[in-house]
Amino acid sequence: MKVAIFCENGWKRVMNGLFELMIALACVCVCAGFQSCRTEKEKVHVLLVTGGHDYDREGFDELLGSIPVTYEQVAHPDAYARLKAEAVAAYDAVLLYDMPAEIPAEAQADFVAMLEHGKGLVVLHHAFCSYDSWPEYTRIAGGRYHHFEWSKDGETYPPSRFTHDVTFDVEVADRNHPVTKGVSDFRITDETYAGTEILPTVHPLLSTAEPSSNSLLAWAHTYGHARVVTLTPGHDRHTWENPAFRTLLSQAILWVAE
Repeated sequence: MKVAIFCENGWKRVMNGLFELMIALACVCVCAGFQSCRTEKEKVHVLLVTGGHDYDREGFDELLGSIPVTYEQVAHPDAYARLKAEAVAAYDAVLLYDMPAEIPAEAQADFVAMLEHGKGLVVLHHAFCSYDSWPEYTRIAGGRYHHFEWSKDGETYPPSRFTHDVTFDVEVADRNHPVTKGVSDFRITDETYAGTEILPTVHPLLSTAEPSSNSLLAWAHTYGHARVVTLTPGHDRHTWENPAFRTLLSQAILWVAE
């Protein structure tokens, strides 16, 4: 009788243990499907680089507060010191929301080295328009907004142009990419860029038929060992408060940080 009781109790303990394991695994699966399950400790830590272009700081902080990241903001010229190996190692990814015209030679070397070592980068909106005199930035960002007349392959082109407050439809070019996963086509009101240079080697993420804009709005590629995502939308609250845009920015940061 004692043996029977022992076996019965032992079997109950095994079954209870299996049940608890199944519950734990279910929770893991659920959290894997929702980024909000990340705890504060698990959030991606981002270096936000600003300067060279005005923006609504309060609104942008609200945007970043809505996605699973922690961040430290630093403006130019102080931002360049954070790109050095010992400083940038503290971050999981770098988010550019800056637009400086120039970059010192030492900072250029630190920037490239950071990417060669695999630090992920998101280039957001007017950060695509930075560094007119640094050709390597075209290869880093996957393209360039040209403030001046420019030439390529024997052809000369006029400066790029922008248009404020355009309401237009955005199409998801690749629905299976981690950056666009779960995002459907959507409409936004934003500043558009046209006449820009976009490298043919990038992977398209978002596109539009809006006449005042380049057809390609967002793309992914690699530079060195780093993942890079460029999102040209993102001028102000009209876009920042759009749920689709928030998802895209969140997933872009998470993807480059992997």
